[in-house]
Amino acid sequence: MTDFSTLNVLDPILTAIKDAGYTKPTPIQAQAIPQLLAGRDLLGIAQTGTGKTAAFAIPILDFIGRNPRRVKNFRCRTLILTPTRELAAQIHQSFETYGKNSEFFSTVIYGGVSQKPQVKAMALGQDVLIATPGRLLDLMNQKVAYLDELEIFVLDEADRMLDMGFINDVRKIVARLPPQRQTLMFSATMPSDIASLAHKLLTNPVKVSVTPQATTVEKVDQKVVFVDQKNKSKLLKHLMQTQNIKQALIFTRTKHGANKVCQFLEASGIRSSAIHGNKSQAARMKALEGFKLGQVKALVATDIAARGIDIPGLSHVFNFDLPDVPESYVHRIGRTARAGKAGVAIAFCDISERINLRDIEKTIGLKVPIIDHHPFLPPPGQIAPPPVPRGRGGRGRHGGGGGGHRRPQPSGNKNWSQRSNNPSR
Repeated sequence: MTDFSTLNVLDPILTAIKDAGYTKPTPIQAQAIPQLLAGRDLLGIAQTGTGKTAAFAIPILDFIGRNPRRVKNFRCRTLILTPTRELAAQIHQSFETYGKNSEFFSTVIYGGVSQKPQVKAMALGQDVLIATPGRLLDLMNQKVAYLDELEIFVLDEADRMLDMGFINDVRKIVARLPPQRQTLMFSATMPSDIASLAHKLLTNPVKVSVTPQATTVEKVDQKVVFVDQKNKSKLLKHLMQTQNIKQALIFTRTKHGANKVCQFLEASGIRSSAIHGNKSQAARMKALEGFKLGQVKALVATDIAARGIDIPGLSHVFNFDLPDVPESYVHRIGRTARAGKAGVAIAFCDISERINLRDIEKTIGLKVPIIDHHPFLPPPGQIAPPPVPRGRGGRGRHGGGGGGHRRPQPSGNKNWSQRSNNPSR
């Protein structure tokens, strides 16, 4: 398939796709759309930034356009379940974009805001409902949202649902779905719990996998820099002020840490905003919009922003803290190098995070190049290799092992915007 025009999709949708500037489908779109148009269940394994939203939005809009009907009050024909408010809002915008020439009703519901407008929208009946699990379950329990007339169910970012503790809410919602439906499930990784859920949800599904699990975007120039925790903010400020960084998305482990980094950058004259779960929905949307418009140079976030947030032209991602879950690293750096563009991902690694780095490199299947020239490089004795598990019975993250202390050898690369090929550890 080389062009959207070769798809058997209604003309109003094709016109909207063309108006949005798209002519050729991405690999997941090329593989998934024909199967979904044929009514098949689908299991999609795809990392973020592959175009999977359009892969399910286009055939859903086509189905609604070919099969119009009045939706009863408090019901919906399609449900897209997604883990975060930001991703729900983005998916809703995608439906509005691809369906701008079509007649359909859609709404989005999530927590953190008043439910009154959401209940009012559900009272009208909706062709497409995009929702987060908690708020949807609340409305279902209040008997202002029913799924008994559902025809299409999409579970998006399934592994993220598991990571964020939503899997039980998802199971409760799934238990109330009608047995006759088309089901689509998308996940970047396939842990055992998600594989089990897929087996229960899907009927004779077609499987679409556009990249190996937990691979990183090819055009992301990955780097790691060793730095003490106490000096991370100073190093970040140094890089933001001395390198050619148009905008940066900075990931921290905690909400408190995100606030501290944001305040430090603001005090240093770098326009910044923070986005995390303790922020109100209005504040989060305002921060994200300011970042997209270029009004903010640094957006500091917890992993809530690691999935599905499309920020065109984002040049840099910083892992201020390395994540405990290696797959989260993949999703974080996937915020840059989108739509075929290049990007840079720089990880800050304190001595206590060396095990995290080892696990990340094992997951992605490569050694992340070291940048070893900066003003805050720790003394040689404080740069230690990660513990090595003792045989098959190694004690995991806190296991034994050892080894000497060795300072990485200089790579001679003085330009942070170019790739370091230094393999030393």
